[in-house]
Amino acid sequence: MIKLFLFMGSILAGLSVAGGAFASHALKDKLSDRALEIFETGTKYQMYHALALILVALLLTRLETIPITLSSAGYAFIIGVVIFSGSLYALSLTGIKWLGAIAPIGGAAFLVGWLSLAIAATGIK
Repeated sequence: MIKLFLFMGSILAGLSVAGGAFASHALKDKLSDRALEIFETGTKYQMYHALALILVALLLTRLETIPITLSSAGYAFIIGVVIFSGSLYALSLTGIKWLGAIAPIGGAAFLVGWLSLAIAATGIK
């Protein structure tokens, strides 16, 4: 699990940087300002939660027993990035409005991740 979370966090962070660069260079003249703003929101939240995933991996290396809440946080962050950021990328690139309705599901996954991390923190000595 440690390797998975560290690997996924690193990949997601790198893809966030690449996505931001892609938006500011290749998409700047192709998308509306609003679509670019939506895309950039996806990259920001992807980076925040990639770093949170790396934090979870690092915390896991320090603990003898792995609380289920900590592993749940990591999985929730991954699911959140895929659903939240993925739906925003798709929305901005296609203009299909109903994709915006999917983003809150990813946002809920982010909240589950943060709540799980907070609960795990109460048990860390």
